Amino acid sequence: MITEDTIVALATPPGEGGIAVIRLSGSDSLQIAKKLYVNAKREKQNQFNDRYLQYGYILDKTQNIVDEVLMVYMKAPRTYTREDVVEIHCHGGMIPVQKIIDLTLEEGARLAQPGEFTKRAFLNGRVDLAQAEAVMDLISSKSEDAARASLSQMEGSLSRKIKALRDDLLDLMARIEVTVDYPEEDIEEMLRSPIEERLIKARNDCLHLLKTAHQGRLVREGLKVVIIGKPNVGKSSLLNALVRENRAIVTDIPGTTRDVIEDYINIRGVLVRIIDTAGIRETMDQVEKIGVEKSKELTQDADLILLLLDASSPLEKEDREILQWLAYRRVLILLNKADRPSVIEEDEIRSLTNNTIIWTSMMEGTGLEEVEDYIYNMVYSGSVGPKNSAMITNNRHKEALIRGQNHLGEALKTMDAFMPLDIVTIDIRDAWEALGEITGESLTENLVDKIF
Repeated sequence: MITEDTIVALATPPGEGGIAVIRLSGSDSLQIAKKLYVNAKREKQNQFNDRYLQYGYILDKTQNIVDEVLMVYMKAPRTYTREDVVEIHCHGGMIPVQKIIDLTLEEGARLAQPGEFTKRAFLNGRVDLAQAEAVMDLISSKSEDAARASLSQMEGSLSRKIKALRDDLLDLMARIEVTVDYPEEDIEEMLRSPIEERLIKARNDCLHLLKTAHQGRLVREGLKVVIIGKPNVGKSSLLNALVRENRAIVTDIPGTTRDVIEDYINIRGVLVRIIDTAGIRETMDQVEKIGVEKSKELTQDADLILLLLDASSPLEKEDREILQWLAYRRVLILLNKADRPSVIEEDEIRSLTNNTIIWTSMMEGTGLEEVEDYIYNMVYSGSVGPKNSAMITNNRHKEALIRGQNHLGEALKTMDAFMPLDIVTIDIRDAWEALGEITGESLTENLVDKIF
């Protein structure tokens, strides 16, 4: 599907820099470039070798030099979009960049829409939809593991799994069709058992991929970690220790932190959004009261809560209330100020919660490595690591898999009810279609436009 128009866009980030790359894609890319480019001798060129970087100038309509450039022509179909592509490497200032883009527009190109180069790569069969989305995810990745997961999908790890699943379902539908075409052979009963086994396997394959979705979300978006506790238990000191800079003010005065302070950190490749909150206590101060309410709200959608307790003080009423309030949440309990004589009773805490307990000291830096171990293991659970061959990192893929798995479940129910196999095919086809949405083999044009 080679499109008729030619698009142009700045391929490098806008702003000042040494080099900027302007990219054209479409059937008129070379003709547009020929009208603007002259070689080092300031002569027009008719012949351009494929993938040969050339030095010259871009001229405006009055034949004045706009910029000194390097230009490369890449012939279809061996390009990212499978169309003719021209890249102009100019100086990275906004004036030369804008002037060159304006000249290409005057010669018949149009500005590319966001993501349009990758959209063309998909429409022209260069990549499937899962790979195209992985390109966008790679560009926006904030951690090594997120980038690695995106690269794995770009290389087709997820697409291969989905294609194998769809091929198997297609084969099942073909086998069932035989029973419809040749009913006199009485082969339906012979096929029921093997078809059921393959349906169970297909559903389990969907479930296996869905199990990676939570981990995939954490890898892509980061782990939301909220630090809570009473005032003056060391919450801000913990934030500073994890971020490795003085991000929050630390004093001996309770209630220093009244608003939310957050930052992103990288723990062994895991992206973590760490949030320090106001100390939770009864207060008459209106500003501090708002901070306490914010602290409670933030815990509602946190992936992990770090609850700090003062190990140098006995467990108090507020501590027990916080423990009770967090009874059904994912909480890591830190008994802080372990450098001081211990007063708190660990057995009493264990009687109130089943969550993991770690002794820490922000003054001495003890326990921080264990906290980082816990966070890393929480994401990867000691089983599925960042180099997993296929991981669901996209909500659209997750929803399609859920629908596919549900349709397969319905197909199995239909078989259990001893309905004719051609009725089972309806649910199998629905599952096949749902899975096809992941790779783009069964998508409407409107949904493609929405994705890009």
